[in-house]
Amino acid sequence: MKKALIIAGKFVQDVEYVYPFYRLQEAGFKLDVAVKDKELVFGVNGIKVVPTRNLKNIKASDYDILILPGGARCMEYLRQEPEVIKAVAEFHKKGKVIACICHGTQLLISARIVKDKKISGYYSIKDDIENAGATYVDAPAVVDGNIVTSPHYNYMGDWMREALNLLHDKK
Repeated sequence: MKKALIIAGKFVQDVEYVYPFYRLQEAGFKLDVAVKDKELVFGVNGIKVVPTRNLKNIKASDYDILILPGGARCMEYLRQEPEVIKAVAEFHKKGKVIACICHGTQLLISARIVKDKKISGYYSIKDDIENAGATYVDAPAVVDGNIVTSPHYNYMGDWMREALNLLHDKK
């Protein structure tokens, strides 16, 4: 069975969490949601995020795909967690598909995996993306290597379609 991991936290962007949560289940994935201390948290608009695992000791080898939803405040908290940055870097090192949307790109920057790549993210972090050595691309879904990025929840269909296509192509 295919396995997916969503890393989330308090103030995650609700729709960027919910859409991949159900889309991956629909595609037959076993899904884990990792939150610090396995704490029940709420999205920026109030959606309940019920974790199935803690952020500690995440192993990329246990999963086929990593989902990083956005939420500016959520990412500011998550990028301060060494376990999150370590996990993102490990997924990348192992060539696992990483699907990231909006401010979730900040975790890619903090993991130092965007240099020399084409990357999208919310328009307000364009400078951060470019300062990290990537080329900012404003497009619904940008694929570079094992990373699929998108700037905004308006493009979630494109983003998840490309992520699942990339995963299928890697198999």
